[in-house]
Amino acid sequence: MPRPIKVTIHTSALAHNLDVARRHAPNAKVWAVVKANAYGHGIDHAYPGLRDADGFGLLDLEEAVRLRELGWAGPILLLEGFFEPSDLAIVDKYGLTTTVHSDEQLRMLETARLSKPLGIQLKMNTGMNRLGFTPERFRAAWERARTIPGVGQIVLMTHFSDADGERGIAYQMEAFERGARDVPGERSLANSAATLFHPQAHGAWIRPGIMLYGSSPKGTAVTAESLDLKPTMTLESELIGIQEVPAGSTIGYGSVFTADVPMRVGVVACGYADGYPRVAPTGTPILVDGVRTRTVGRVSMDMLGVDLGPVPQARVGSPVTLWGRGMPIDEVAESAGTLGYELMCAVARRVKVDPQ
Repeated sequence: MPRPIKVTIHTSALAHNLDVARRHAPNAKVWAVVKANAYGHGIDHAYPGLRDADGFGLLDLEEAVRLRELGWAGPILLLEGFFEPSDLAIVDKYGLTTTVHSDEQLRMLETARLSKPLGIQLKMNTGMNRLGFTPERFRAAWERARTIPGVGQIVLMTHFSDADGERGIAYQMEAFERGARDVPGERSLANSAATLFHPQAHGAWIRPGIMLYGSSPKGTAVTAESLDLKPTMTLESELIGIQEVPAGSTIGYGSVFTADVPMRVGVVACGYADGYPRVAPTGTPILVDGVRTRTVGRVSMDMLGVDLGPVPQARVGSPVTLWGRGMPIDEVAESAGTLGYELMCAVARRVKVDPQ
């Protein structure tokens, strides 16, 4: 039989979470963000659950083409835009919308031969300092863009750095309004955190990402469950071994965990080569046979240890939930010092996928 680890993609949960985004921003259209192969879920598996979105946002031209092949005829937004002039032939052929964030991209558009008007989202750098024109240069960039014959609708765009934190979005909203003053066009501003917590930023389009996949932008501080978000990915395996470990004995590589009392320890067929974080320490929460317990020792390439003290009925073959339904991914991520985003995106190719 195949190794007993698998990841289940919950299509109905994706659709539910999309509805949550709509409920928070009822007057906005939704770009469902499916970058990074739909946050590790797979474009093919995520599309059926998100097909009621108004558009899809992603990075890669190949993923955009795949959406067209799956039958999506609506808007597709390239969130980082295009990278060289030859990309514009694909953008034109497949009717994509593109972010424009630099003078170099404007120059490429000025010399492009397009068969139809190209919708763009002109990006302003309001303080995140990654991509975009500064507020002081934004009007000039817009004036330049609107004179390009191949450019059609221009939407005004920015991205928030602190919508999930204490600093909030006020300073970026002020910068955006200053730079976009008297500049016409729809606004596309809100990521997941702004969609959920800052209704003043909803604009004409929202761009939810992580919330669609059942993880909270605020992690465990404001839980996904409290936001009515459902997990869309469950990583499951089984116990493949059980050890009776005497007090004073160590477990796993580096002997980083020592049993202070006699312990019954389960061995799970899951390790960092499957995408489980190697840095997850002893105490990371996990479910065995539906019972919450903890990991023990260092995560290996293909296996990890779990404390079976709370699960006396556990045996070889007992089911294990690493994250997902019953075991919030944000709790696992917090224990490992990372985010649910990274765990989703890190699931390895060797883990078989079961879309439901």
